[in-house]
This record gives sequence, C-alpha cells and structure tokens, in this order.
Amino acid sequence: MTRSQVREIATHISFAQSANPRPVSELLEGLLERDYYSSLAEEDELYQTYPTDKQIDYLRQVAAGVSEHLAELDFYIEKYAKGWKVSRISRVAMAIMRVSMYEVLYLPEVPGSVAINEAVEIAKHYEEAETVAFINGILGSFIRTELGELDAAEMPIEPPSEVE
Repeated sequence: MTRSQVREIATHISFAQSANPRPVSELLEGLLERDYYSSLAEEDELYQTYPTDKQIDYLRQVAAGVSEHLAELDFYIEKYAKGWKVSRISRVAMAIMRVSMYEVLYLPEVPGSVAINEAVEIAKHYEEAETVAFINGILGSFIRTELGELDAAEMPIEPPSEVE
C-alpha cells in the first residue's frame, strides 16, 4: 500500500465522519477491524492490502487531525471557494480538501505541491472534471496565499478534460 492509498482511505474516513458524526477513533477502529477491512476489498481494490503499522499510524494521525481541525479547515475552504458556501460543496470534495489542507498545515514533511497533486488525483476517482478543477483552484489559492509556497510554475498538473 502506498501513502497515496493511505491518503485516499483518510479521505474515506473524513467523508464517513461528515455523514456519521461518530468519533473518528470509532470509525477507524471499525474500518481497521481485519475481517471488515477485508470485506471492503470486494467493493474497492483500495482495500486489497491491509496497511502496515506505520501506515495505520499515518492514517490515524491524518484522520484525527482532520477531525480536530475541522472548523479551521472548513474556514479556509470557504475562504477560497469564492462565492460558495461549504454546505454547497459535495461531501467528497470537502473530504479531499480537508485531508490535503491538514497535511499542508500540520505535516511539514508533506510539500504543498504534493498535497495538492495527491488531492487532484484522488478527486479524479470520485468527481467530475469541473469539480477536480475547483478543488485544484481552491487548494492552489490556499497554499499561495496562506503559505506563499507555490508559484504558478509549481502548480500541479491541470485536471484532465474528463475524469479517468
């Protein structure tokens, strides 16, 4: 399992928490129960391989961090989603952006450009091209303005005209 796959699972946890406001620790424990986790592999190849201890630690850190900083992350999303209220943005897009922003703000080992690119790649699995571009734009504006980290030449790839 790659870190990209762990990020995508963290996105699933963030999405699940937005739909079912149970404590993130309960959601994680349920997900990581080996029999349940294995049963998910029938529906999604993402769950084919059980994560290592190191990957579980990263998953726990990101999922708990997103939950703990939810209000702050949503503030930034709404700030850069010009003309959009958070309530109008899909829960999937919100989950993707929350994970990415959390990594940028609280995990210094994750470069902003990597966090955005990973978010864009995850979004391609779940969202239409317009939403992928929307996510890319919000995250790029967030990083450039709040952290001054990227210039135009460092922006991640442009979303494709169609979702893969």
